[in-house]
Amino acid sequence: MKRLSILATSVAAFATPALAQDSFVLPTITLTANREATELSRSGSSVSVLTRGELEDRASQPLADTLSRLPGINWRQSGPLGTTGSIQLRGAPSQYLPVIIDGIDVSDPAAGQPYYDIGGLTSSGINRVELLRGAQSALYGSRAVAGVLSLQTLRPTQDGLQQEFAIEAGSYGTLQASYGVTLRRDNTDLAFQASRIITDGFSASDENDGNTEDDGYDATRLTFYAAHELQSGATIGVNAFWEESRADFDDGFYDFATGTYYFGDRYGTPGDDYTDKESYGIRAFANFSTGAIDHEVAATRYQLDRSSWSNGYETPFKGTRTKLSWQGATDIGTQGTRAVFGADTEKEEAKGNGDARLTGVFGELNIPVGEAIDINASLRHDDHSQFGGYTSGRLAAVYRASEDLLFRAAIGNGFRAPSLYELYSAYGNADLKREDSRTAEIGVEKLWGEESYLRATAFWMEADNLIGWDQDSMSCAAATGPFGLPGCYAQIDGSASRSGLEVDGRYGLGNHAFTAAYTYTDNRQTSEWAKVPEHVLNLGFETRFATETTAGIQLLHVANRPDGLDDFTTVDLTLRQALPRNVEAYLRLENILDEQYQLNDGYGTSDRAAYVGIRAAF
Repeated sequence: MKRLSILATSVAAFATPALAQDSFVLPTITLTANREATELSRSGSSVSVLTRGELEDRASQPLADTLSRLPGINWRQSGPLGTTGSIQLRGAPSQYLPVIIDGIDVSDPAAGQPYYDIGGLTSSGINRVELLRGAQSALYGSRAVAGVLSLQTLRPTQDGLQQEFAIEAGSYGTLQASYGVTLRRDNTDLAFQASRIITDGFSASDENDGNTEDDGYDATRLTFYAAHELQSGATIGVNAFWEESRADFDDGFYDFATGTYYFGDRYGTPGDDYTDKESYGIRAFANFSTGAIDHEVAATRYQLDRSSWSNGYETPFKGTRTKLSWQGATDIGTQGTRAVFGADTEKEEAKGNGDARLTGVFGELNIPVGEAIDINASLRHDDHSQFGGYTSGRLAAVYRASEDLLFRAAIGNGFRAPSLYELYSAYGNADLKREDSRTAEIGVEKLWGEESYLRATAFWMEADNLIGWDQDSMSCAAATGPFGLPGCYAQIDGSASRSGLEVDGRYGLGNHAFTAAYTYTDNRQTSEWAKVPEHVLNLGFETRFATETTAGIQLLHVANRPDGLDDFTTVDLTLRQALPRNVEAYLRLENILDEQYQLNDGYGTSDRAAYVGIRAAF
């Protein structure tokens, strides 16, 4: 248990707000790569970590926008903040990337192909982001095919009572405010945060196509965390979140005479199209030791209730996920070998579309070979109540050729279980099987001191037994009867693949820092898979002045896009000024070149926009 406590303290240190004074530097760690805290230099998987200081200047900005600056990430959004948004990793569909917030899987259980709709989530309240790439089903089960995205909210980082407040206002009638409080005292950690955002937005259907109606968004989010260490050394705790939102969108109409769908304000009924959402997640956990074995047991519950209204008609969806898990870990021998093992079971339910249970057992060995090599070997078996069993594995290794040169490699397989909608809806097929996948990657990392690095990773991914839409199928309930029309979910013949290269780096020189990230993806169209650009380039520069002013510029260039979409380049500027008494003010200018572009075909994006904010810690 002592080993876990020390590493957990390291995580807290890296989540310290930018306003606090750094007293020492600890090695960056990953919480997801081996299912327990591990130094990044000892992980064979490709991992990116964003800390609070890299997020807090973008409080009202979609979190997906910030994530799109990481190598391998592509972001699609159907209009302004609050409209449907998704992220694809390494060119794979969004349902291949589970999103976990404070240990709770928030992928939509009632969706056709379950993924997390990230379109309404901002950076406010997010303290840490960890993106784990590559096949991770051997550790995380179904859907962890492209990787895992883990988000952590507010946590105590120092003793005593700490409070913080932030407010931001700007273009499109946007106003965002948050308040957070933490307490660390007598072996107890407490944290609470409340945030609210309202914005008039802009037209979801592109205004350059003649659409004029603004599509607004209004959301409130609460998060809570509590943990207490008992006299026995065990820790018990609970964390939870609740969110309620309303988001406008644009509709259209289908002309049965011509077989054409007309989309946008000019054809639909502007003003009566919106989605109401209410969701909550709760997780209770306990960490304790029995002899040489460290244990963690947890129970989670997630529910999403959403209804879309269009032309006076409601389309409701309600899904829940309940999960029980146990994980153990122990040292083997005296050479540093570590075994991690466990079991979990989860039940998904979707109103009107039945339920399914997935139960799995897993084990991992983390084996150091001398001082220079670490090998991670994982194996997991899952049993699904509908399609049966599947075994997934992963092998990863890192070789530290010197203190400043690392080589990584990983290979694994994964799967995605069919969703409840794909199985049991009117368009479903109860005979669907799981999707299978295989991935491999190899990378190198060069370090220059503590401030500079360069990383490059080549990746490959292939999937078959895909689940997709067969417009000619007559096998589902919706296709039968006198009014039935063809079109059902079905297993698709053939396979889909992606390959590419990720490069990212940082060069620190005194008070200046240059950053860069580039992703090449072989984006030749493959059956039923996400459509992504071939080239994505991010460049950044930040400098600090003696006046405690920080200025930064960020450039994004996206090229060779699918569906005939134009290439685009955006430039953002940020300016941050430290003020007395732990107060900071900042200015963010987005898309200063006023680039006209689309992230999703037919949907609009922000014009030139400005936001100003102030935050304080006390």
